[in-house]
Amino acid sequence: MPVIFLSPSTQEWNQYATSGNEEQYMNLLADRLEPYLRASGIRYVRNDPARNVQGAIADSNAGNYDVHLALHSNAAPESLAGKLRGIDVYFAPGSQSSERLANIIANDLKAIYPLPDKVRAVPTTSLGEVLRTKATAVLCELGYHDNYADEAWLKNNLETIAASLARSLCDYFGIPFIQPSAVMWGTVITDGSGLNIRSYPGMSGAIIGSVPNGSTVMISGQTGNWYVITYEDITGYSSSDFIFV
Repeated sequence: MPVIFLSPSTQEWNQYATSGNEEQYMNLLADRLEPYLRASGIRYVRNDPARNVQGAIADSNAGNYDVHLALHSNAAPESLAGKLRGIDVYFAPGSQSSERLANIIANDLKAIYPLPDKVRAVPTTSLGEVLRTKATAVLCELGYHDNYADEAWLKNNLETIAASLARSLCDYFGIPFIQPSAVMWGTVITDGSGLNIRSYPGMSGAIIGSVPNGSTVMISGQTGNWYVITYEDITGYSSSDFIFV
């Protein structure tokens, strides 16, 4: 199953137009994104807010991640302060996977941002979090926080933005998007054999692990007759017919 490095901004000095700052609201967004990731079977590690961008890059590169997702909001140059609006999703030029993910995210955000023509996927030659990470990386600038209208949209739509980002990641990874629900615990009951954990909710999904009969698993989501479960260090899909809550 996919694993991502989730990297909300650590730039507390970037003040918003009315109140708050970039670090605060990007972390609030990440807080709302986490339940969608868990429900959909996407594992994540979050950056350390006490470290700067260089630390985030180093921590990301120290692990094995499928995607590095950086969350930011933008600010216009001083001469245009408060006058710009829009969303930019930056990707690494020459990386097909980075460009593909950026386009998926941008297209999904167009459906929820009030000015869809101002949402775009953009190549970058300067952003380290996109260019210097081992994992496929994108950096989302989710509106201009020095613009009153963009600030209000961002603050009032954190949940909607989180759902959109999770849906985009699921599309990129080719797995179902699952709405969050309360985490449950279940007991595996079979004829005595182990219960397969699969990489996709269907018999065609590759077997990535097995749960011994009688074991307890964490259930974080459900799609059809399949639960998203975690057993020990393995997250995947198992048939709900053999898991009793």
